[in-house]
Amino acid sequence: MKDKLALLRDKTSEAQLGGGQNRIDKQHDKGKLTARERIQFLMDEGTFEEIGMLVSHRSYDFGMEKQRILGDGVITGFGTINGRLVYVFAQDFTVFGGSLSETHAEKICKIMDLAMQNGAPVIGLNDSGGARIQEGVKSLGGYADIFYRNVITSGVVPQISAIMGPCAGGAVYSPAMTDFTVMVEHTSYMFVTGPNVVKTVTNEEVSAEELGGASAHSTKSGVTHLTASNDIDCIDKLKRLISYMPQNCEEKAPRIPYHLGDEIREGLSDIIPENAHQPYDMREVVTGIVDEDSFLEIHKDYADNIIVGFARIAGRSIGIVGNQPISLAGVLDVNSSKKGARFVRFCDCFNIPLLVLVDVPGFLPGTDQEWNGIIVNGAKLLYAFSEATVPRITLITRKAYGGAYDVMNSKHIGADMNYAWPTAEIAVMGAKGASEIIFRKEISEADNPEAILKEKETAYQEKFANPYSAASRGFIDEVIDPRLSRRKLIRAFEMLENKVSHLPKKKHGNIPL
Repeated sequence: MKDKLALLRDKTSEAQLGGGQNRIDKQHDKGKLTARERIQFLMDEGTFEEIGMLVSHRSYDFGMEKQRILGDGVITGFGTINGRLVYVFAQDFTVFGGSLSETHAEKICKIMDLAMQNGAPVIGLNDSGGARIQEGVKSLGGYADIFYRNVITSGVVPQISAIMGPCAGGAVYSPAMTDFTVMVEHTSYMFVTGPNVVKTVTNEEVSAEELGGASAHSTKSGVTHLTASNDIDCIDKLKRLISYMPQNCEEKAPRIPYHLGDEIREGLSDIIPENAHQPYDMREVVTGIVDEDSFLEIHKDYADNIIVGFARIAGRSIGIVGNQPISLAGVLDVNSSKKGARFVRFCDCFNIPLLVLVDVPGFLPGTDQEWNGIIVNGAKLLYAFSEATVPRITLITRKAYGGAYDVMNSKHIGADMNYAWPTAEIAVMGAKGASEIIFRKEISEADNPEAILKEKETAYQEKFANPYSAASRGFIDEVIDPRLSRRKLIRAFEMLENKVSHLPKKKHGNIPL
């Protein structure tokens, strides 16, 4: 028995060392933590239980039979984060460059299966050179096995990916199908084809960082939702992100203890400028409504004419979608519609109530938008809101014009409660544009066209460019004092706590992808 225990200790030590101390030192030289260190910082102390520590590859070609490292380049297991069960895998770049083999994939698949069966989130720490070339189609099949589980698991438990090193070729499609992706600046990159292939095919000179670094994917492509300055910052963001989510699709959004006060926020009454054409930062409205320091913005640097993110209101986790007047006046365009739709659908998957803050003058006009599919992409946001069954509350702060009024969680597409500030303007279009169309003949024939236009513009504004006409029809439930917004929203979300809504029976809808 003692001999067997000694052998087990030797095997365990060998597996934990991974690629050996020299390779671990090289990982540190690059400013990166090792896979085991990442798990150590991610999980609650002493809670991580490893699965498959002694697994090794089954390849016998190209000298691989002489290179057997226990664990085969990925550490898998379960533990807790802030006391909540989480499954995790961390690819180990010090072992065969973190390349994915048949057994490497099997270990990841096992973790994903356990996560789905037991209703707990799965976090993947990606740091891999790609498929293990020596294994050929077996490694490719391993990727497909993981992709399939990403799809089956989607909407059942939260899936989060951290890109903490290279992630290239087919490997990128697994993170792309997870719910959120976090990238580390300057040490991680993602791309389907690398700089050398790009140069060969298109003759473009581009670095790995420019092609698929954290900055490129957080600002240009929107592939990554959050960026981190280093591995520790990345892990901290993962912990904070998961704190807003339930364990699975059958649980409600998490709540933390909160003691109510009078909840009146005086600062909200000073945010909207007197000049309707002057921009303001919708983040000020968000911070004025939600619990202090609770707002976590998602996709901050991508499509910044719309804001999405998580926050808490009276301790309750909510999702926030809001137009951003300081960027493109808050119009909806192709990218902002996709960004908003993706976030709305995630919140609906995991029972996270939605607060929608509206100040939208319409959809962005132009050939670029039309040719890039503003019609079908705008429809994605409309579709996402319309099918969402979670509690949905809208607050119109200023403009709500045209079709964008309908799309931004209007009463007509199933919103539960719709509020407006007295500064809200709900109309087909702005007063000036509407007057120029409605009274075009009268204005053109007038002795003083400018005076008549001004007169008609004022008349139109008094009749339509306010929230009271919509409120009289029941499209707005209440016009509220901005200072009371937080108190009203707390009570509304409390009232909607046990909302039940059933969609017609169907296999699934056909969102306009």
